[in-house]
Amino acid sequence: MKKTSSPSFVEVSEVPVDTRYAYEERSVASDDAALANLGYKQEFKRDFRPLEVFGIGFSIMGLLPSIASVLVFAIPNGGPMALVWGWAICSIFLMSVALALAELASSAPTSGGLYYWTYTFAAPRWKRVFSWVAGYSNTMGLVSGLASIEWGCAVQLMAAVSIGTNERFIPTTGQTLCLAIIIALPAATPPEFKNTASYAFGGFVNLSGWPNGFAFVLSFLAPLWTIGGFDGPLHISEEASNARTAVPWAIVSAVGIAGVLGWVINVVLAFCMGTDMESILENPIEQPMATVLFNSLGRNGTLAVWSIVVFMQFLMGTSILTAGSRQTFAFARDGALPFSGFLYRMNKRTQTPANAVWASAFAAMLLGLLAFGGPTANNAIFSLAIAGQYTAFSLPIVCRFVGGCAWVPGPFNLGKFGLPVAVVAVAWMGFSVVILAFPNSPGPTANGMNYMAVVYAGWIILCLVYYYFPVYGGACWFKGPRVTLDVAKGAGIGLGMDEQEVVDRSDNSFEKRKV
Repeated sequence: MKKTSSPSFVEVSEVPVDTRYAYEERSVASDDAALANLGYKQEFKRDFRPLEVFGIGFSIMGLLPSIASVLVFAIPNGGPMALVWGWAICSIFLMSVALALAELASSAPTSGGLYYWTYTFAAPRWKRVFSWVAGYSNTMGLVSGLASIEWGCAVQLMAAVSIGTNERFIPTTGQTLCLAIIIALPAATPPEFKNTASYAFGGFVNLSGWPNGFAFVLSFLAPLWTIGGFDGPLHISEEASNARTAVPWAIVSAVGIAGVLGWVINVVLAFCMGTDMESILENPIEQPMATVLFNSLGRNGTLAVWSIVVFMQFLMGTSILTAGSRQTFAFARDGALPFSGFLYRMNKRTQTPANAVWASAFAAMLLGLLAFGGPTANNAIFSLAIAGQYTAFSLPIVCRFVGGCAWVPGPFNLGKFGLPVAVVAVAWMGFSVVILAFPNSPGPTANGMNYMAVVYAGWIILCLVYYYFPVYGGACWFKGPRVTLDVAKGAGIGLGMDEQEVVDRSDNSFEKRKV
């Protein structure tokens, strides 16, 4: 009887280098072909592998520094219950948003995906204006996110200075390790600051003046801002290998891991923060997380941990700047931004959109000047980042189901669950934007108002005025996503050399034509 050899497995390192390079080249060619099907030529280097794509999305969230930045919104609106259960509720609903976006990302991965999808799926009459609003809202959300991250970094840095000078330094506006926390904080917390399980999971503290139920809802700003920016992997999809699979899974896994790990961190905080919420908020350090750490770890231990928090917050800023600059580049590529010709330039040496990077950073710096308006202006920046994101997220999700255009799913496909997930996602985002417009306490003075609604509405109105302005407005020249393929040079690689195709958007029909 003839023996048959059993299958064997080899390590990746044993695979010939030429074979591995050939596989990577085929993957890149497939990605380039998918982008060509959308009408765009490949301009970035595809250097991001799936784990790195996930890293962009997860690093934008930056759990520990993000929780530190927004703890001030959770403590007065429920205390431990807001930290633990408010986070859990938001995480579940945010997963529906991630799933809806991931399905779209798998179908058409491109750096300007949100406004591109809106144009693709919206009814012909509304394609251009909805795409315009989605693009500007996405840009605004990312710029606001960068501004709020850097403001949080500045506050954290000033808290470190305050701790280092034994609280003799009190920061003003103008001066202004997850595993380590989970393990070190419970071990080092003195008995007087340790809470019982009944308090950590059921204690409710309301310092806002709103009714308890509504105060709890207002605490959602903390997890909404922390688990945000998860469209980051989408904006680097033109730099990712195997983008149609890597990008959607990066979005979903980043939100899922952030939800679970962030919940654990909040539980640890609820057990180790003591019961005097007012003293945490009113401490001269002026940073609730730093106060909690100081009470448990002392001066030196807090400075050691806090230096990592500040550094991580800075890295969050670099990650969201990467994502935001790609959105700016893509929107300029389609001619929608002022100075698009300048912004749509690729650095020949690095193959990165350097002009878009600097423009995004400068815009965030200008928006950050609102911080000099005081705490209410700071809150508006945080809320504006979420409102801009959710507007840009909602438009393509809604248009996909009501626009009447054909849907061609990608490898990541929810099937019959796509519609109910989308309904939950859009309803949740609409609810979130509404609650973000409320002030911190009822009957506010001018200094205590929440100006997010004013700034957000002003931005949307400005976008529409710019679009409909006679002669010079976007309605006169913005035609939606442009075809950038150089057909004469055979940019349709991967589509078949006998019958290449490119997307024809000249009549807004979004059909393919032979070349």
